[in-house]
Amino acid sequence: MQRFQDKTVIVTGGGGGIGSATCRRFAAEGAQVAVLDLNLQACEKVAAEIRDAGGRAQAWRCDITDRAEVDAAVAATEAALGPIDVLVNNAGWDVFLPFTKTAPPQWDKLIAINLIGALHMHHAVLPGMVTRNAGRIVNISSDAARVGSSGEAVYAACKGGLVSFSKTIAREHARHGITVNVVCPGVTDTPLFAEYKAGAANPEKLVEAFTRSIPLGRIGRPDDLPGAILFFASDDAAFVTGQVLSVSGGLTMNG
Repeated sequence: MQRFQDKTVIVTGGGGGIGSATCRRFAAEGAQVAVLDLNLQACEKVAAEIRDAGGRAQAWRCDITDRAEVDAAVAATEAALGPIDVLVNNAGWDVFLPFTKTAPPQWDKLIAINLIGALHMHHAVLPGMVTRNAGRIVNISSDAARVGSSGEAVYAACKGGLVSFSKTIAREHARHGITVNVVCPGVTDTPLFAEYKAGAANPEKLVEAFTRSIPLGRIGRPDDLPGAILFFASDDAAFVTGQVLSVSGGLTMNG
């Protein structure tokens, strides 16, 4: 029996690098995967790839900053795939500028996507989990939340808020058999990192500097993340809640 046989899993940002890798891994372990993303073409592509490989997946466009769209996507998932067993809040966005070079409209967008969107998803999914006295939530934060990151002040603030929020929800819902944990990627080769490199004066030098700073000697890859995410979502982590795990090649080491 696979770990997630017949479990229903929602992954937000499922059309992106880490999200798509996570969706594929859940499907490979027997889950029915709801691939949610703002980019409908991207999430449909991931769902189609999963089905072509013999797995089960459906795609829904969902703007997590819009509560009505969140409620509709959750309802559609439950109607098509059944009650939600696992929620992975992965969707995110960043702008790479020193704080004093940013403006309030950018702050609003960063907060809406990286923090409020996750709150919407929790608020929509948690009541069903409470009713069933079971559920797993895995929130994707960032090592920027743990140690800060130059050029990502508001993003880091949002991801730090997500860590604190996760710990609080873990406390509030432990009695309902719901666990809430956090995975913090470090520098990872995703489309977002590609945008970051494109804005650098010397992208090759930037990558070299990051690589030197990582003890394991390379930039992370999207496929480095699903192992940690699926651990927290599995019964192997049934007695683990409110925890934060960095997957960063040792870039940050927290005791």
